[in-house]
Amino acid sequence: MTSAEDPRARYADWLEQGVVAEAHGWTVCRHADVVAVAHDPGAFSSSASRFLQVPNGTDGEEHRRWRRLLDPFFSPERMAALEPRLVPVATALVDQLVARGGGFEAVRDLGARYAVRAGCAWLGWPTDLEEELLAWIGDNYEATRSGDLERTAAVARRFDDIVRRLVMARRVAGRCVIGDVTAELTRLRDEDDVPLSDEVLVSVLRNWTGGDLGSVALCVGVIVHWLADDPARQAEWRAYDDATLDAAIDEVLRMDDPFVASRRVATAATEIDGVEVAAGDRVHLNWVAANRDPAVFGDVDAFDPERNAPHNLVDG
Repeated sequence: MTSAEDPRARYADWLEQGVVAEAHGWTVCRHADVVAVAHDPGAFSSSASRFLQVPNGTDGEEHRRWRRLLDPFFSPERMAALEPRLVPVATALVDQLVARGGGFEAVRDLGARYAVRAGCAWLGWPTDLEEELLAWIGDNYEATRSGDLERTAAVARRFDDIVRRLVMARRVAGRCVIGDVTAELTRLRDEDDVPLSDEVLVSVLRNWTGGDLGSVALCVGVIVHWLADDPARQAEWRAYDDATLDAAIDEVLRMDDPFVASRRVATAATEIDGVEVAAGDRVHLNWVAANRDPAVFGDVDAFDPERNAPHNLVDG
């Protein structure tokens, strides 16, 4: 890939500017500015979408209320219980690719299939959804790249229809199977003891899957490319314990971050790095650029997990 084809070269130019004017509004690039905006929900609201987004499109006490309700699904205990169910998913997929022989496309054949199979195992979704979800990931990727809002909206509606189907099936069944997170959600009540509406359930499940299916696939692609690019890294990584491996993965994703940006809306007239931002302006936090800011990371392509971990924004 030449520098002209590598989007990271563009972000290096943007870091020189700091705040870049685009058609959607402003893109914030420098690490310090991205962190400052992300930590100021009073001035920069997360309610930046025309669609309901629970919990990531909420602010303040509303956001805290949703987090209290939903965070237990991601407790260390629940994640520890989930892991033994996902290891066989990964192992079986790799075994299939090895048995097939020849090369494979890391994002499509490994990343996307693992994301779909793992997501279905976690949420209690049927395995026969795999091809439909894989087709959706591809269509969503193409629609996003097109910049056509009608096309992206149509793809989003397709995914919402899939989720509604699954929610309705569990409401009709009227029972909660152990390990079926989707069924568990349909029986969840908020802090006022009110059941979650279908609209909220679809939003939550869209948040947990719609974006993450593609994101997990891209993460796998980045990691496979890193390891394939230098076989010596493979032998080194095999000796890592879990904590060291987690840190190494985070560092590789910092250098080539698949999570491009998050949106905010300015709630009042303000200033970012000397640039005047009006109330209502859209602001994008560019995680890729921030994670490659030489003012924080020095040589941005140097693999240094321990040094860079405190400043790594790969998870937002």
